[in-house]
Amino acid sequence: MRTRPQFRDVAKLLGQAAVGALTIGILRTARHFDPTKTANLFARITRSIGPMMREQKTGRANLTAAFPEKSPAEIETILAGVWDNLGRVGAEFAHLDHIWKYDPARPEDSRIEIDKRSYELFTQLRLDGKPALIFASHLANWELPALAGVAHGLDTAILYRRPNIASADRIIQDMRAVNMGTLIAAGRDAPLRLAEALKNGQHVGMLVDQYLTNGVEVTFFGRKTKANPMLARLLRQIECPVHGVRIIRLPGHRFRGELSEEVKPVRDACGQIDVQGTMQAVTSVIEGWIREYPDQWLWLHRRWR
Repeated sequence: MRTRPQFRDVAKLLGQAAVGALTIGILRTARHFDPTKTANLFARITRSIGPMMREQKTGRANLTAAFPEKSPAEIETILAGVWDNLGRVGAEFAHLDHIWKYDPARPEDSRIEIDKRSYELFTQLRLDGKPALIFASHLANWELPALAGVAHGLDTAILYRRPNIASADRIIQDMRAVNMGTLIAAGRDAPLRLAEALKNGQHVGMLVDQYLTNGVEVTFFGRKTKANPMLARLLRQIECPVHGVRIIRLPGHRFRGELSEEVKPVRDACGQIDVQGTMQAVTSVIEGWIREYPDQWLWLHRRWR
């Protein structure tokens, strides 16, 4: 009676091992090729195969609900851009250790563009002697916000989610660890470790735009969904500035990094941080970002359930 479950377990392990080996092989191979040409290739591949995957239906439904004023043709154009961006993110991941090229003295020759106000805010965060909470979203290349902090001299701790496949996790951690500060894996001890990082004066960064079953209710593009309350709960423990950072993909294989003005937390009648209200404020900032560049956000996951 136990033979069939055991067979499924073995098959699952073998499948994970195969996917892990393939991931490692692709990442290692991509590092030996020109990053621009590789990004173009990966983008062509994902634009071709993406529409045949089940995520295409999810993305189309999400976009249609979020932008009821857009025509079916406009929705399909945005979706094509989503797949294009996803392919580029995959290719760029293999070059994370040298993709951030920003020289404030020669911004025109840099791959990264930082506006004057964002540069001032990064400098303020570095010099004010305070910890800070910095949120980001799955917009353009969502690995780059973590690089931005280190590139501007911030002592950072980054919350990340481990891949399910251990072998892939190891190489991904190696690539991320080069210029991303302290990496803290999501898990039961993550809130404690992140709070400790804030107490030590570090700048804590996290992605906050995915659905969380046990999260707090927020409105996103006019629909109710659940948001991870961790940022607001950390703010309740250690009050500090909150900023959002986003990366925008530009023509010519360039990016623009922007750091938002401080996002003020919402407080209840007693002056305490209102967790739900604060996460709504953060979610509204992210919605504004996405409305500007809808084809650069990851519409392929189930944000509303």
